[in-house]
Amino acid sequence: MKLTFLGTGTSQGVPVIACDCEVCQSVDFHDKRLRSSVHIEVDGLSLVIDTGPDFRQQMLRERIKRLDAVIFTHEHKDHTAGLDDIRSFNFLQQMDMPVYASTAVITQLKREFSYIFADHKYPGVPLVDVKLLDGKPFTIGNTTITPINVMHFKLPVFGFRIGDFTYITDANYISDEEKKKIKGSKVLVLNALQKTPHISHFTLDEAISLAQELKADQTYFTHISHKLGSHRDVSAQLPENIYLAYDGQQLTL
Repeated sequence: MKLTFLGTGTSQGVPVIACDCEVCQSVDFHDKRLRSSVHIEVDGLSLVIDTGPDFRQQMLRERIKRLDAVIFTHEHKDHTAGLDDIRSFNFLQQMDMPVYASTAVITQLKREFSYIFADHKYPGVPLVDVKLLDGKPFTIGNTTITPINVMHFKLPVFGFRIGDFTYITDANYISDEEKKKIKGSKVLVLNALQKTPHISHFTLDEAISLAQELKADQTYFTHISHKLGSHRDVSAQLPENIYLAYDGQQLTL
């Protein structure tokens, strides 16, 4: 399995528009963060979790030529806004794009992209094949994917486990029952927004504590705000086997 971090930033990305803070003015490429998403190559499949506003840019940067499915964590705009740009894959692959999502996500997509779901479609609109997720494990090809139920304040969000890899973004609570699905992961990706308390995201200390509890071989933090601090400074303070992910980073399991 090969993982590529397409984006590791929070909803505004980093740098933030019109912000003069040290992180936003940094010239270190590690501090340039597009909206959070990950590309997974597994069992001959090319999968993307979430299509945020930067989806087109991310696909071009990583030179991704094929996409077999899109999997959505939740319905927030910074995770769905790029769906329109699957059109190129529709044209190249001559197929409707399988889209795996909860009922809440599909309802939101139908509002935001009504033209995709219209009875009479305008020529050239994206074509999707909706696959409804109910929280139970599902398969794409020969690959089994296990949803993990987490909470983003009061909003249910799906994390996903694929083999020894677990991906969780936009969460501030995970029940003990759902933690059992994560334990034993070799690589865990977890959101860590900032150092100060937040209503719907894990802080850095909360994410570190959870990572140490779950004991993955390696944990990478994503969905990072400019308020967290610079990649260099924060990385120097992290415990062993816990890292800040960065855009374009690749891992092989």
